Amino acid sequence: MSDGLSITAAAREAGDALALITRDGRYRFADLAQFAHQRLRTLPEGHGPVTVVGSNTLQTLVTLYALLEAGRPALLLHPKLTEYEQAQDIEATRQAAATLSPDAAAIIYTSGTSGRARGAVLTRSALLASLAASAANLGWNDDDRWLATMPLARVGGLSVITRCLAARKPVVLSEAFDADALPRQLAEHRATLLSLVPTMLVKLLDAHPAWQAPAHLRALLLGGAPASPRLLARAAERGLPIVITYGCTETCSQVVATPYAQRSAPAACGVGQPLAGAELRIDARGHVLVRGPMRMAGYLGEAPMAPDAWFDTGDLGELDATSSLHLHARRSDLIISGGENVYPPEVEHVLEACPGVEAAAVFGLADETWGQIVAAVVVPEPRARRADHAAALAQGLIEHLAGRLAPHKRPRRLGFMAALPQTAAGKLDRAALAARPPQLHELHHRRPR
Repeated sequence: MSDGLSITAAAREAGDALALITRDGRYRFADLAQFAHQRLRTLPEGHGPVTVVGSNTLQTLVTLYALLEAGRPALLLHPKLTEYEQAQDIEATRQAAATLSPDAAAIIYTSGTSGRARGAVLTRSALLASLAASAANLGWNDDDRWLATMPLARVGGLSVITRCLAARKPVVLSEAFDADALPRQLAEHRATLLSLVPTMLVKLLDAHPAWQAPAHLRALLLGGAPASPRLLARAAERGLPIVITYGCTETCSQVVATPYAQRSAPAACGVGQPLAGAELRIDARGHVLVRGPMRMAGYLGEAPMAPDAWFDTGDLGELDATSSLHLHARRSDLIISGGENVYPPEVEHVLEACPGVEAAAVFGLADETWGQIVAAVVVPEPRARRADHAAALAQGLIEHLAGRLAPHKRPRRLGFMAALPQTAAGKLDRAALAARPPQLHELHHRRPR
């Protein structure tokens, strides 16, 4: 087979085969290749990155196909980001674009533990290695169709597109996850593969108490956040063939997964075993380190990683005698809410820029539906410490956050303290705060239109 990421090659090899199903129509690979070549003529001049707000639409998909065809990287921006957040990522990319690898295919920003967003540079070769590793585990059936409900701006959504393009299999593109509609979508389009985060699965099971997995659904990939034993038990009761996955943006999505043959009892091997080509080891601190051809080239504007360098995920875990990975904790400060990563320092920086706030600390609270929700404690400036000023400060924070942070990053619980707890080294003691938070009040953010 020729280039797996070329829509032109796909049209040449499987032009009349079904490639895409959307709410508005069905498209062959030949149709999508025609659309992509039309889009090529309207791309901005030059060879640099092209900004793509990754909404789940035909237009987004065609633009991604066109960029892959042209060999130009896509700067993928989540549609839920505010204009302020998008502008920051666009400007950071503009300043560092000259350092991009010639093989760069996508740039996806992910906040580091410092709170500073860093653009993971995913290369064409890394995407190809990732989709090959997935295929080695799942295989492909003649009638396979992948229902894509994950945002295309996230590596989990992008991976569905690249896997199906390379395999010349159809994508059933859902504009957004809809728990009420998902069983109907699976049945109507006979989708055989599905990717969800645990929050999505909780909502699906809650919305349909009597629903059972259809016989044609052969694998439900579940990743992006830890899945509780209770959730896995509920899924087993419904007959869902669960393939737990583990990975991150920097590794082009999954590097560990439940062996396909064990999808009826996924918990037996932790979060799974390394996929073909991926290497894992645990360092002296208990951190999970990964390397392999699916690893990113590096962060945009920073020194590229050597081909054989290990990437430190920051997650804590261990490998058993069967090479199965058992996670003890995700990155110590990371909050995973509804499958979306939230780094407390990023939120704290925004909170501390709000008038009336002297200092802020952010941490996660366990939540049955979302996995975790974001909570914040702020130290008001002296002039705002009177009890009757608390409501006004809370309202000011809601308005301040609205234009600066995506909804999943905004705190849903808020507390006040005279001073934040510190460690013996004088650093914020986030663990102590999360273990014994002050009284927290619900913040009612306006829903985005």
